[in-house]
Amino acid sequence: MTKYEFLSALRNRLGGLPQEDLERTLEYYGESIDDRMEDGLTEEEAVEAMGSIDEIVSQILMGASPRKPGREQARGNAGRSWGAGVIVLLVLGFPLWFPLLAAFAAILFSLYVVFWSLIVVFYAVDLSFAAGAVAGIFGCVAGLFAGGVAHGLLLLGSGLVCAGLAVLWFFACGVIAKGLIGVSKRVLSWVKSCFVRRRGIAR
Repeated sequence: MTKYEFLSALRNRLGGLPQEDLERTLEYYGESIDDRMEDGLTEEEAVEAMGSIDEIVSQILMGASPRKPGREQARGNAGRSWGAGVIVLLVLGFPLWFPLLAAFAAILFSLYVVFWSLIVVFYAVDLSFAAGAVAGIFGCVAGLFAGGVAHGLLLLGSGLVCAGLAVLWFFACGVIAKGLIGVSKRVLSWVKSCFVRRRGIAR
């Protein structure tokens, strides 16, 4: 089942919920599927990891409760009060949290640069093997024309060895690069989870 089919089925089964709760529920499960896909699962595997639609619908309907008059207004006032308090704390704590945040960002950026530098270095090594192979083959031709058969064969053998290493190292670079990119994605996903709080389902 795809993400679209999963969310469409939820929408159909939860049609009796208030529109705001329905949209918030669909957004929550959509983000949960996206997070699992960022962790490396396919779309079908991420949807399957969410569980049975029947169980999800049952849990949501059992947890749903009617709204009380004035609830949204009270929630809005509380949100504004909490927002003002957070702003005050951020301003007062700026000398403390900003250097820490800057240092954390610098460390992450350094790690990101190191990841890509390693990939560049691996491919540079592969290019050096390829250059050695070309140099050996051309050196063999020059040696044969100059009359040095033994020297020409030695250069040819060296060139063939470098060519083999270049081919093997090229495939190894692909595997290493894929692994490093996967690690960097997981690091970025972890950073995202630290700063972006998942939205829960309104009960």
